[in-house]
Amino acid sequence: MSECMPHHGTMDSTISKVKDLAELLLERERLRTEGRKVVLTNGCFDLLHLGHIDLLEKARALGDVLIVAINSDRSTRELKGPDRPVIPQEERAEVLAALRAVDFVTVFDELTPRSLIAQLLPDVLAKGGDWSDEAIVGRAEVEASGGRVVRIPYLEGHSTTELVKRIREAASKRTY
Repeated sequence: MSECMPHHGTMDSTISKVKDLAELLLERERLRTEGRKVVLTNGCFDLLHLGHIDLLEKARALGDVLIVAINSDRSTRELKGPDRPVIPQEERAEVLAALRAVDFVTVFDELTPRSLIAQLLPDVLAKGGDWSDEAIVGRAEVEASGGRVVRIPYLEGHSTTELVKRIREAASKRTY
């Protein structure tokens, strides 16, 4: 492999952006003392697509720092079915960390990020517009701590579930 080509596992600049909860809590405290506004969004982020990029850039614009919390492989399987995720959690975290809009990435194993959100208490909790206010996990905790919840308009026609469906349909039409 060429010395110029980054390869899996040595992407120091992106890996340094992937943090566990304990590391994020320390970062959160530092950011608070600096007076910086922290935004958090969460999801599976399997098969990154234009809808995800749009959400992440708009979420980042709501504050100074964007934390993206992603479901672990186990919790993604439980939520989306046995064929998901398509991309393992370590790779999903690295890909998200490589994006300019993303400051930190963390992986959570529970079905919802309620505990993580309750501990981090972001200034802004951002979710896609396809979520109803009542369905946004962590909403009560964020609002009780003085933060706000923002629903970012959904970019029509861009969902991972739809993308996976299109890929499967295309594969089933192939003749070998």
